[in-house]
Amino acid sequence: MKLRLPFIGLILVSILTCAQDKNPVNQENNHQVIVSDLDIPWGFTFLPDGSMLINEKEGKLIHFKNDTKTEISGLPEIYVRGQGGLMDIILHPDYKDNGWIYFSYASSKGEGDGGNTTIARAKFKNKALYDFEVLYKAAPNSKRGQHFGSRLAFDTDGRLYFTIGDRGDRDVNPQDITRDCGKVYRINDDGSIPADNPFVDSTNAKKAIYSYGHRNPQGMTRHPKTGKIWTHEHGPKGGDEINIIEAGKNYGWPIISFGINYSGTKFTDITEKKGMEQPLHYWDPSIAPSGMAFINSDKYGDWNGNLLVGSLKFQYLDMCTIENNKVVKEERLLDGLGRVRCVEQGPDGYIYVGIENLGIVKLIKK
Repeated sequence: MKLRLPFIGLILVSILTCAQDKNPVNQENNHQVIVSDLDIPWGFTFLPDGSMLINEKEGKLIHFKNDTKTEISGLPEIYVRGQGGLMDIILHPDYKDNGWIYFSYASSKGEGDGGNTTIARAKFKNKALYDFEVLYKAAPNSKRGQHFGSRLAFDTDGRLYFTIGDRGDRDVNPQDITRDCGKVYRINDDGSIPADNPFVDSTNAKKAIYSYGHRNPQGMTRHPKTGKIWTHEHGPKGGDEINIIEAGKNYGWPIISFGINYSGTKFTDITEKKGMEQPLHYWDPSIAPSGMAFINSDKYGDWNGNLLVGSLKFQYLDMCTIENNKVVKEERLLDGLGRVRCVEQGPDGYIYVGIENLGIVKLIKK
């Protein structure tokens, strides 16, 4: 018995050590709270006048201007379940001319019980949305509470990309292009399908699909120099990934993965396979990534060009130094403030970060 107790203790220490994040804390940063008292600010965007539109996951759209929060009317019914609710929000690249705002949210409309991720657009005036129209609705609905996605990004040609997670149907959705979910999609700004989408001529395929084999991408951004669309996605236990998205590519989930089941068992024995893309980077242990932005500003000195990724699990902003499309260094910013949900660079060049049960803070380099 005397021999067994130290052995068991060693196992417990090993398990706890493996579960800890090893990234060093960067002490050269601070923050200023810009918007306080928010619950889960899933996404936010800046209007041309410097005010913000903020999506609270519970189904509230907030306009923050002159230190005042005003709830905006005109949203559709939001299906709030598990990870689903009111999610991302961005402006059209030509917002000043056309006024379009784009949303992702979970909706119960359509085929089946439950809900699924929906992409819509609307305009905004006098504390209300108008001209609201749905551009894409994933089908069928599901009562599962996980893996809705769902980030939004425009490319340099004004086409809209969005992500939808596998909705918990790991072995059904991600590898089947005739089904929604577990995909990155691309549509024109009015919801029509680009003629050069990779699967427009594939029988029974969902024509909006741009890439497939994804688990649950909750981060997406356009690289400020190359124009490429970058995503990250939640893996299972281990194996969160960063990917550069290419037309028609298969990113492997769940055939290949660097992760395992939450129970500790394996669901695959391989991490690579011909015809499937390797991630640019993966995390083990998982950080539970959400939100993603490049620093493209002179406000942060030698941090310019670094990639920022929020960590829900370890509650910090992960700053990734990238060289030749490889993450060569990671550091913790805003360490311990709370679960980081979203990251955006503001029109003033500063980075703003949505943190659960806190609000939106401005990242400051000391």
